[in-house]
Amino acid sequence: MVGIIVAVIIINGILLKVRKRLSKSEMLQVWLFSSMFQLVFDLFVSLKYQGYWYFNKGVDWESLPVYLCLVPPVNVIFLNVYPLKSSFTKQILFFLAWNVVIVIYEVLTLLPEPWGYFHYGWWRLYHSVMINPFLLLILLGYYKLICRLEQEALSKQV
Repeated sequence: MVGIIVAVIIINGILLKVRKRLSKSEMLQVWLFSSMFQLVFDLFVSLKYQGYWYFNKGVDWESLPVYLCLVPPVNVIFLNVYPLKSSFTKQILFFLAWNVVIVIYEVLTLLPEPWGYFHYGWWRLYHSVMINPFLLLILLGYYKLICRLEQEALSKQV
């Protein structure tokens, strides 16, 4: 439990310090999308197929900080610093760097308690290495969608 508390404090501290390119509305939408998307993903991979779990198998209250206070701010940080207007090569390198950081963090979460809180069933680190870029692309696609929808709403007001 110590590891999740430390992680939530550090990640949310970084979020408070990072340059804010996203509006408050966009941050809220990304936060809610991230929580919901992770819950749906984990509903199948974790609960139905027991690929991995946080703290204990099944549903537990201790996992809520992961869903509400850890993954969403990481995604907001990712989008705040993502090089949207940079070259394709720089964007690919950015994705690779984030994948490395996420995988390193996952390795840390596998430490024994009280620092670790993540446990593998059939899931392995290479699954995360392969799926993280797709999850980040889904997040980026969602962000671009809400930007477009907000822009359309603003243009209709004029």
